[in-house]
Amino acid sequence: MSLIDKANLLVVYTGELEKYKHMPLYEAIVYAAKKSGMAGATVSRGIMSYGANSKIHTTKIFALSADLPVKVEIVDVEEKIQKFIEVVKKMFDKSNSAGLITLQDVEVVLYQGNKNKII
Repeated sequence: MSLIDKANLLVVYTGELEKYKHMPLYEAIVYAAKKSGMAGATVSRGIMSYGANSKIHTTKIFALSADLPVKVEIVDVEEKIQKFIEVVKKMFDKSNSAGLITLQDVEVVLYQGNKNKII
């Protein structure tokens, strides 16, 4: 991906307790993204959500659910994202996990590694 380029943002919403092959689904998605050569992936943990099942997930102490929302964001060129969407869909199908997948057009303004990295 060049420094300034049109790209896609793939966002996967799921719960932190969703599993894929005995590991958290969000973790499996990040490892699959790395293996697929995606430009990068970020996982964020939410404090409250609800989705297709209308069940509230929250961090509040007396809440019934400890299954907090998780968002995985991956940015790369359209061709790579389109291929990776199929990987993620298969992960959801095989694990019977709950979630939502969205796709947006984005413009990459800067994409660079750490110039002062100590080895």
